[in-house]
Order: sequence, then C-alpha cells, then structure tokens
Amino acid sequence: MKTLLHKIDLLRVFALLLLAVPAFAVFALGMVWLWQTGNLLYWATAMVVFSVLSYGLLYWQAKRDRQMLEGIVTEPNPDWPSKAEAVWQQVEKLAETCDPEDWPIEDSSWILVLGRRTLDTVSHYYYPQAEKPFLELTVPHTLLIIEQASRDLRKDITENIPFSDRLTIGDLLRLHHWKAKAEQAYNIYRAGRIIINPMSALFGEIWRHLQERSFSLARSELHRWFLRAYVRKVGYYAIDLYSGRQPVALDESSKQASERTPVSRDDLRKIEQIATVPEEPLRILVLGRTNAGKSSLINALFGKLTTATDVLPDTTETITPFVLQREGLTQALIFDSPGCDSTRFNEKQVLTAALNADLILWVSPANRPDRQTERHCLDALRVFQSTQLNRRLPPILVVVSHIDLLRPASAWQPPYDLSNQQDVKAISIRAAVQAIANDLVIPIEQVIPVCLKEGRVYNVNDALWAAILHHQDAALRVRLLRCMDAKKRAEDWAMLRRQLLSTGRFLWNLPDKLGKRSGEG
Repeated sequence: MKTLLHKIDLLRVFALLLLAVPAFAVFALGMVWLWQTGNLLYWATAMVVFSVLSYGLLYWQAKRDRQMLEGIVTEPNPDWPSKAEAVWQQVEKLAETCDPEDWPIEDSSWILVLGRRTLDTVSHYYYPQAEKPFLELTVPHTLLIIEQASRDLRKDITENIPFSDRLTIGDLLRLHHWKAKAEQAYNIYRAGRIIINPMSALFGEIWRHLQERSFSLARSELHRWFLRAYVRKVGYYAIDLYSGRQPVALDESSKQASERTPVSRDDLRKIEQIATVPEEPLRILVLGRTNAGKSSLINALFGKLTTATDVLPDTTETITPFVLQREGLTQALIFDSPGCDSTRFNEKQVLTAALNADLILWVSPANRPDRQTERHCLDALRVFQSTQLNRRLPPILVVVSHIDLLRPASAWQPPYDLSNQQDVKAISIRAAVQAIANDLVIPIEQVIPVCLKEGRVYNVNDALWAAILHHQDAALRVRLLRCMDAKKRAEDWAMLRRQLLSTGRFLWNLPDKLGKRSGEG
C-alpha cells in the first residue's frame, strides 16, 4: 500500500479534484433545484425514456450491422467436385461453433490453433486413414492457403469495417492495455458520485448498463463474424487445394482453363484436326452395347454428312474421336467406342476415356430387355468415378434407340406424345423409357427416346439436343476441373524438373565452393 501511495503524485491528484469541483457542484445544485421545484420526477422519467430510445436505436444499429456481416459470407464454389459439398458442411459446422469467449481476439495464438483445426477438418475427409491428416499438406500449399485466406479476409475487413485501415495492431494493443486502467479510474468516479448524489448515480448506472449491453452486442457480433469468416476462408482454400484447383505457382493457375490439355491435343492430332480446335473442347463419350446405335447416333448428331470419310462404321474397334460443331454447343470432341458386351471392349481403356469425358451418352436399345451387362458396366464406371475425389461426375444421358421396333412394330407415325393414354406406340415407348431408367438407375428425365434408322431419324434434333444443351453448363464445370487437374500435373512435372536442375547445379558447384573455403582456411 505504501509503495502505491509513493507512486501517486498527490499534488496532481489534488489539482484534478479542484478542476472537477465546479462540475460536480453544478450537477449537485441542479439536482437540488429539480427537487425543490418538484421537477425531479419529470427529469427522471425523461431520462428513462431517452435511455430506452437510445438503447433501441443502438440495438437496431447492431442488428443492421449483423445483417450486413451476414451478407459477407464465403460461399462454396459451384465448380468444386460434388463430394466437396460434404466437406464444406463440416467447415460450416465448425464456423458456427466459434464462440468469441473461446477465442479472445487479443490472444494471437487463436489464428494458428483455429486455422489448424480447420485444416484438420478438411484433410481428415481426404485422408481418413492418416493418423495426422494435417501433415499430408506440403509446406508451399499450407503457405498458399494462409496467403489466400488472409488476402480475402483483408479485403472484407477493409471494405466493411470503418477505420480498419487506420488502426494499427499497436493501437489495439495499447487500447487494451489502457482499458483496465481506465475502468479502475471510472470505478473511483462512480463510487464518489454515489456519495455526492445517489439519485444521479442510480440513473447513471442504468444508462451505463444499457450502453454496455448495446456496445458489447455489436462488439461480440463483429468478433463472431471475424472468427467464422476466418474459418470459412481457410476451409474454402483447403478444399480448393484438395479438389486439384490450387497449383503452387499462381501464375500458372491464372491461365484460362480453356487451354488444350495433352490428351485432347493427342486426339486432335490423330484425326488431323488440331488446327481447327484452338481451345480445349468438350469431350463427349458415347457408350453402350453392340448394335445399340452408337455410331448411328453420332451420325445423327452431325446433322448431315459432308464427305465419305465422315460416315462412321457400324462397328468400332477402338475409342475413336470426331470433331463435333453445332450451333449452341461449345466445340466438342465426340468419341465412338466398342460395345460393352463385345470382345473388343477394354474396360481399363473405357474407364480412362470416361475419366477424361465431360459428358457421357449411353445408348441402350429399347427392344433388348436383357440389360444386365449394361448395368454391370455402368456400375463399374460409377465405382471408378467415386474414387476421383478431385473431379466432378460428368452428366450421363441415356439415349433409348430402336423405339420404332416397339409394338406395334408396323406403326410409325411420329411425333409421339408419351402422355397419350390412347396411342399404343406412345404407351410402349413410355414403358421402355421407364424400364431402362429403373434397370440402369438413371433419373427418368435423363432418358431420351430416339429413332436413328435412316429415313426415320426422330427426336434427335429436338429432345436430345435440348437435353445436351441443358447439361452443357454442368459439362463445362467438369471440363474446368479436368483442365485444372491437367495443369496441376504439368506444373508438378515442371517444378520437379526445376528442382532437379537446381540440385544438379548445386552439386556441380559444390567441390569449387568447398575448395575455396579450404583455401581461405
């Protein structure tokens, strides 16, 4: 106690008290005057009313600010693989559990701890067997996630929080340091006010309580938003990384995803069309059983055949590419393939082609009810695709061919309204579509009946093309991830070459460096 008294300059304290005496005297005399004139109750009532109105205004402002902050929310990327949606839900759940009391902003350790927890949440999904999945990240990729999350968070804070570009970290620390001292001094003032004027002190405490509630509400909301925004940003870029969308070299990733991939360049070179397709084409793969009409479907999609070399064979030995150009469709490569029930069918080759496909057309004949082989091949394709966590699944459209052979076989008078309960042919087509959708486990809206027979081509230029164009956006998203994956592989090889060259130069120059050091010694 004596030490504390020695530290206090009593002369300075006495000077401050003398300065405060007139203000206290005016306030005390004013309260006496209100009491003597009978206006004290009116004054108290007015103070309560204005305090309530002020609190309501502050509460409304805090609510408005909360709504503004809720509008600044990181949304999942629609170009992510579909499996990334489950990971994003886990990130959202972690963000919602962030409580400002658990993560005090003045303690800087929360940045590393909360960032680590977010990365653990994401990496555990992609490496469920790893004991510490967080350690599966490379150092450059970890730094890249932090860099990009910090960049986005800086932009949000600068644009939406007033004076955030003026206050320094030192200012915040100094304010926090002086906060306790200011509260101690204010508590002394509150104690003195109770002794001098109890009524004024009572209403002052009520007003202070209301202010503290409103300001603490705004401060808590801002703190909570900051924590959740940080978690979402780190989670967003971590998912981007595991989805194959984050090469380490940002200059490489900034290139357009429409640049041709090596596999498409090879396919275009095979058909001597590399000069006619300057950008990465959509890749459409046609699959199905033998004699289902795969080649006939491709012929029909071309609209008309201009040269004899355009005519496709009835049987296909290998996966064969053709350039497809039609109004409304991004320039595409369409691939014919051997029947899934033929001896020429190579499952590994087809699965590789499907991995590089953006849209799959599966041709199934309406007059063949034995679809076990088709279902087996489709299931194998689905299982293979489910292992590709960094890709989106390409849309699958089932093209029901040979509908002209359905009963009554002799009747063929298109167009057919499949909702017509009186037309026997329409009833047969609708039943075939439903059966194929059930057998192949495909949504019925993705099953399109067509006729591909020469002179009877039906439902290709309207229903099938409408379905292809409807799924074009989804196919373009598949193409984007496919191109990003190809860029990442190319970047990995280029970086490995640079690293090996740098290591080689270092080893080559090492004897000279060691010789110089020994000479200096």
